[in-house]
Order: sequence, then C-alpha cells, then structure tokens
Amino acid sequence: MPSHSPRQHLDMVIVGAGFAGLYMIHRARQAGLSVMCFEAGSGVGGTWYWNRYPGARVDIECVEYSYSFSKELEQEWDWSERYASQPEIERYANYVADRFELRSDIVHSTRVTSTVFDASQRHWVIRTDQGHEVTADFCIMATGLISAPIEPSFEGLEDFTGEQYLTSRWPAQKPNFENRRVAVIGTGSSGIQVISEVAEEAGQLYVLQRTPAYTIPLQNRPVDPEQAAKMKAQYAELRERQRNSFSGFTLVHSDLSPPPTLSALEVSDEARRAEYENRWASGGLSPYYAFTDSLLNMESNQTLAEFAREKIRARIDDPVIAEKLCPQYPILTRRLSPETRYLEAFNRSNVELVDLLEAPIHRFTKQGLVVGDTELPLDAVIFATGFDVMTGAMDRIDIRGRDDLTLKARWAEGLTSHLGMMTEGFPNFFWINGPHSPFYNPILLAEYQCDFICDLITDLKADNIEVIEPLPEAEAQYVQLTNDIGNNTLYPQSENYYMGDNIEGKPRNTLFWFGGFPFYRKQCRLARADWTGFRVE
Repeated sequence: MPSHSPRQHLDMVIVGAGFAGLYMIHRARQAGLSVMCFEAGSGVGGTWYWNRYPGARVDIECVEYSYSFSKELEQEWDWSERYASQPEIERYANYVADRFELRSDIVHSTRVTSTVFDASQRHWVIRTDQGHEVTADFCIMATGLISAPIEPSFEGLEDFTGEQYLTSRWPAQKPNFENRRVAVIGTGSSGIQVISEVAEEAGQLYVLQRTPAYTIPLQNRPVDPEQAAKMKAQYAELRERQRNSFSGFTLVHSDLSPPPTLSALEVSDEARRAEYENRWASGGLSPYYAFTDSLLNMESNQTLAEFAREKIRARIDDPVIAEKLCPQYPILTRRLSPETRYLEAFNRSNVELVDLLEAPIHRFTKQGLVVGDTELPLDAVIFATGFDVMTGAMDRIDIRGRDDLTLKARWAEGLTSHLGMMTEGFPNFFWINGPHSPFYNPILLAEYQCDFICDLITDLKADNIEVIEPLPEAEAQYVQLTNDIGNNTLYPQSENYYMGDNIEGKPRNTLFWFGGFPFYRKQCRLARADWTGFRVE
C-alpha cells in the first residue's frame, strides 16, 4: 500500500495500473511529480490482469508489443513464445512493476467513483469506493482501450440455473467443461480464442454467431533463441521502424520488413496472390501491411477479402457451415482475428454453429436458451459480448469539469477531443489510449502520450502556468480532421466498434485516429508550438 495519507494533495492522480498507468507512474516520477495510482484490480496489467479466459493471447509479436523506454528491460526479458499468452504478459507487467519499483504508488482493489474539477482551487478532487478523497493538479485516465465490458442482457437470464462466465471477468479457479453442454455467445476475438479451447473439452459446444469474423492463422510458435538474440541486437532499428510506421507493428516472418509501397491493383494477380500467401504464412496481423490501399479502395479490399474467404472455406468440411463463417463486409473494417484451431473446431462432432441471423436469441430458461424455435439445453454459458471501446471506462466514472459538466454529457451528441488526449471544459485532464487516439501499438502509444503529457506539465511549471485545456476551435479542427480521415477509409462501410456501432444509442463517430502514427505525431508537435490551440492560465 502507498504511504500517502488519504486526503493528500498530489501533482498527479492516475486511474488504472495497466501498461499505460505503469509507465505514467514511472514517467511522472522522472519529471519530479508526486503521484498516486488507483487500480480496481488486485494486481497490475490492466487488460492482461482481467482477461484470463482460456486461449487469451496477444496478436502482435511480443518483441513489438513491449515497452521500449528501457534498453536494459529489452535485453533482460525473454519471451517464450512469438505471441505470448495471458499469464506470460501478466508476469511481464509484474516484472516491470517490480523492476522499476512502481508498486509503492499504486492503491489496489480500489475503484475511482468520481473526479470533479474545483475551479476555485484549480485542482481535481478524486473519490474512490474505498473512501479515499485526494486532490491533484492533474488527473490522468489510464483506464484502457477495452476495459469496460458490455454486460449481458437477455430475457430470462436471471432464471437460468446453469453457470455463467464473462470472458473479461474470468474466475481465478479454472472452470471444468468436460462432458458439459456449453454455449458461447459472441465470435469476436475473445470468443474465437475461448471457443478454440473449450471445443476440445466440452461435451457439446454451441457457438452463437451474429456476425462472422475474418480469421487468420496466428502461426504461434516457441521463440527460437538465435532469432531472439538477433531481434535484441536489432531493437534500436525495430523501434525506429515501429515509430515511423502506420500502426506500430511491422514484423513479417519475425524479421524486419519494409512498408508497402504499391496498391493491390498495381500488381499482377499472381504477384498479389503471392504476397497474400506470404503474409498468411507469417500469421498475426501482417496482412494489414500487404498493400497501401487495402482500407482505402473497395476493389483492392475485396481482393484480400476473397482470399481470406477462400482460406476459411478450405478449412471447413461442411460447405454450408463454411459459408456461414465467411464474412461479406470489407475485410479489416472489423477487428481481424488471428486464431489457432478455431475453424477446425467446426469440423468436430461436438460443436454446432448457431447462426443468430437465422435463429435469433429469444430468452433464457431455467435449463437452457431458446434460439429460433429451439431450446438448447445448457450447463454453462460463456459471454464474449465485447466492450464499450475507448469511452466506456470513462463513462462509468462521474467525471465533472467546469460548470459541473459531466464528460458523459459532453460526449452525448458526438465525440470530441484534442490530440486524442484531452477535451475543452476539463482542464488538466488527460487520457491515454483513449478516444481519437491513433490506431497504433498500444504500449508504444502509451509511452508517447505519457511523454507528451509529462513534457507538457514540465513546460507549464517552467512558465508558471497552472491550468491548460484545449481551445474549442482547435478541438473542432482536430475532430474534423479525425472524421475526415475516417470517412475516407472503408471503416464506415461496416458496423464495427471503431465507429461505436456495438453500443446501442452511442453516436456514430470515428473513435480512432486513422491517419497513421507519424501524421498524428506531427499534429501533437504543431500543437505544442507557443501553446497553439490551448487556453492557459
């Protein structure tokens, strides 16, 4: 437990001790700031603390999905797999917390309930469910990109007598599904991972699918010691490539690869096919990098989409099931789902695909679930129902800025931000990996945004400035640019969480900056010049 008194005034309060929150503690200390971090969980790691369901695994190669701020850390830590599982990533987070002695500033098992700006005192008042009340000059929301689960809401669920599990709140004691009748509701990335595992254990598994996902083979494998040594020797070059890339993950076949320079339509059918095959063999998210216009041009996109559908059909024995597993929306406009043995699960006699477009969920009963005209008898149900992405975690805290305006009300009619880190009316209030932040490697983005915020605070103090917030016109310009970029991609052409479509009543907006990290970094640099775009006091 931290040594801070419960009513202490601090330079900074951080909400969340995931990868962003951990680095923010470290960076704030370097800047000479007093800091306290509140974390709802009993341990560190954020997403990788909460999501411990069977099959949970990262889909960016670990040498890239890792901290870059310490060259010593890069050389000390050895990954066991190309794409590590949840326990290993959680161990990494704990290693970092211990290695840099971060735990003394973290209050665990404590949920922040409100953060209110006191204009007369020019500071934030932060309250928790454990009775803390502290004040801070700066409030930092490191609440996570996918940390607000969508609660299952189905008629009759309260009457169901079987076991219920949510992938994002998996119990510490492993459930036993052997010879049991299990349903999984949801076929996003979490659902796909858990289905792959539970299919091999359950007596009967029903997979309830509303929208199929584009699945690609993860191609995971143990780390080869020689390859690991080579990558460690190349870390400086790798990080430079990441920071100058569009999305911050650049490896193909676990080696440095140049970014694409051609449209999918500028090469022959044979060359395009060969490139897709190469990236499919590599696994993970590498198909993103095949050509420059996969997310900009529908004709180019469809060459990759049809290739992906061919791969799905080739792995499914039943052609009817195969077609139900083939998406028809533009590929990449919903999260791509790297997987291991997922499609082969549908070749098993104990697995049944339930197409909710043909037989929608009606209600739960005491012993099962009614879909269409059929009741499925169940011993357990697993909800992989997704998250209220980016805004959800902050919406669930009572955040009030100037004139008692709540952040939720601020965003009720449309998402606003400046530089994807702050919004007008909420002085000295920042978020990391939040709304309008880049679609980019989340750990490297956290490092960049934390550095930006701490450098900003250092400059404010040097200029005797106490309060900073965006000017409305600067914020409007950034929002317009974000939406213009998003509208020039194919993301609006499907229903997806990038546009907020998975939450009923949520205004449809571009939630991410899709202009690439280098262009985003330029916006941040321009905004820092002579406090352009900010109101300072």
